[in-house]
Amino acid sequence: MIPYERMNDAELRQEYRKVSQTYESWKAKGLKLNMARGKPSKLQLDLVSDMLTVLAEPEDCMVDGTDARNYGELQGLRCAREYWADVLGCRWEETFVGGTSSLTLMYDLISKAYTHGLMTSPRPWCREERVRFLCPSPGYDRHFRITQSFGAELITVPMTESGPDMDMVEELVKDPCVKGIWCVPKFSNPEGITYSEETVKRFANLKPAAPDFAIMWDNAYCIHEFEGDFQPFPDIISLCAQAGRPHMVYEFASTSKITFPGGGISVLAASRENIDYLTKLVSVQMISFDKLNQLRHVRYLKDKQHTLALMKRHAVIMAPKFRTVLEVLEREIAPLGFARWNRPTGGYFVSLNTMPGTAKRALALCAGAGVTMTEAGATYPYGIDPEDSNIRIAPSLPPVEELEEAMQVFAVCLKMAALEKCMNP
Repeated sequence: MIPYERMNDAELRQEYRKVSQTYESWKAKGLKLNMARGKPSKLQLDLVSDMLTVLAEPEDCMVDGTDARNYGELQGLRCAREYWADVLGCRWEETFVGGTSSLTLMYDLISKAYTHGLMTSPRPWCREERVRFLCPSPGYDRHFRITQSFGAELITVPMTESGPDMDMVEELVKDPCVKGIWCVPKFSNPEGITYSEETVKRFANLKPAAPDFAIMWDNAYCIHEFEGDFQPFPDIISLCAQAGRPHMVYEFASTSKITFPGGGISVLAASRENIDYLTKLVSVQMISFDKLNQLRHVRYLKDKQHTLALMKRHAVIMAPKFRTVLEVLEREIAPLGFARWNRPTGGYFVSLNTMPGTAKRALALCAGAGVTMTEAGATYPYGIDPEDSNIRIAPSLPPVEELEEAMQVFAVCLKMAALEKCMNP
């Protein structure tokens, strides 16, 4: 293959005719393939379906003298709090166990910051003249939409191989209007980057001008290796405490990619004082989360080591899908020289940067051929990718055979969009 940048006009047009014919043949197949979101596959859900029967008898619902069927225990069953402390490496008193979605806990925290303020806030955020939030990008679209929905100004922070550009972060937090930052510290969404130890330490030692600056530490993929053994990760809560800012960080996780995305449990970990403060606010809106589900998960997952053994079984399903994605890209796109991508060893996504100005066109072509992907721009604040180049690939849901087809279509669409750009710069 000749890289497109080395082709003359005649060669580009000849190649475009060839690629267009291939595209039309795929389009004629009437495919309906989905790589839009990081959903676990049916095989992964089937792995844990026996969890549904662990509370078969009434006596199974009793734990430490508490009937999980009844009201109470707003912060979560102690056994569930101890489970998450084991997984995250913090203390159980620093955890608050919620329902299905960690995103709900994140939204609720930002919402309460606006209506009531955080524990360290001089006033509710709704009374501030200006609220700004840092968004490492490419990043998670749902994070950005939470703060955007409350009217915060979103500031893009570039990602590096070791995490967010910390020089830029340290400079930006000198502005008292900057109230927080979104982070996915391990196998980041979508880049698959794990923050370096130095980056984590720099986060813990941040000295923001805003007294209520919040590090939103979404540790969604904390035990989600699909290649190699589990890699331990620093406990940001204890590091912030050692640095003299124990109330600056809020850590989140869930079992969405461990058990059932539609029926898991989540956790917010923070200083004990933060947990107590937020509990008082949450107590107005509810009496307790679903403790039966918390108990079901604890009885089934048991502890960190048992959960890691389960994640090895997930990896057997996930690894071939990522290999399929990377093999197609290496074979079809790498020799052409117009795109680059990450090669993650965990998490749920592959992030690809194609020729600037072509991502939207490539995904429109994918849609036309029956392949659904996350829309272009979603990985940046306000849904606007300044280069129109980043594309998030989510390989988890389709079977390998369908994924191979979807990636073949995707490769053809990348080629068409790049050729069009080269012919009409």
